[in-house]
Amino acid sequence: MKKYIIERDLPAIGSAERQALREAAQKSNAVLKQLGPDIQWVESYVAGDKTFCVYLAQNEEIIREHSRISGFPATKITEVRRMIDPTTATEA
Repeated sequence: MKKYIIERDLPAIGSAERQALREAAQKSNAVLKQLGPDIQWVESYVAGDKTFCVYLAQNEEIIREHSRISGFPATKITEVRRMIDPTTATEA
């Protein structure tokens, strides 16, 4: 599967209460279960008015389907081509 970063515009999400975030995660998980093994939520980063979600998926279309069913917007979907980290600087 490919790795994607999904940017979601969600006004005031950064100030959402823990219960609201729990409910959003439960809703997302229910849709993921419905869609099957071709999509997996890895983690999300919550900012002021956005979330940045990391997903593994067969393709961008299934991410859009998750967005449509869940009601969580997929404002921008970017496929991750490579990863680097501080140890990349020391590789030969």
